[in-house]
Amino acid sequence: MSAPFIRNYHYNYIKKQTDQLLHAIRTNAELKILQSVRDSAEAKVTELFPDVSEAHKQMLTSFTALETADDFHKYLKALEPHLDAFPPITEKQIQKLFPKNKKLKTPDLSAIDHRYTTYLSWTDIATNKLFIVYHRHGQFVGVEGRFTPTNKKSYCFICNRYEELVLFSAISKKRPAKSSPDYYKAVGNYMCMHSHECNKNVTDPSALEKFLDSVLN
Repeated sequence: MSAPFIRNYHYNYIKKQTDQLLHAIRTNAELKILQSVRDSAEAKVTELFPDVSEAHKQMLTSFTALETADDFHKYLKALEPHLDAFPPITEKQIQKLFPKNKKLKTPDLSAIDHRYTTYLSWTDIATNKLFIVYHRHGQFVGVEGRFTPTNKKSYCFICNRYEELVLFSAISKKRPAKSSPDYYKAVGNYMCMHSHECNKNVTDPSALEKFLDSVLN
């Protein structure tokens, strides 16, 4: 078998296309409209993987010819062996990302399905802190900050889905030239209260990466 090449957010994006196509089929869309949905879905998925082999391309776009919910379910199951999982990380590696937190509480890593993970996130209620771990450019990065429940639903900046949110606010490590010793800048954004739901929805990590850049670089 070839090396896994479908990231979690790719998988979510593909699933989104299958859901839209199935909706068009179930609502008895006109043939021209239905064909347009099929063509659009194929083009979008193809664009997502510009460098894959022809065999992989045919596998990825085969859903556009499907008709039933069961067919779409089987198609998505068939993609699972090709999922490129979030790299394995140990508790010690996480602790090294947050060296100032001597009593850092880490998540139960054994309970996480890394195939369906774009980023790791967990909260420490005792310290009112939220932690994010992401893998980019071949290494792990970590960001911590305060979280404030909003008690409302709106759109998460990471997955852009309508979910229960918290306000996550982190101190940026960027410092302007000749800034005073007590200078600091907080960078905040609204994100899903439940990261496992966010990981099921995220289809593009660029918003998360931009946020991490604003804090870390």
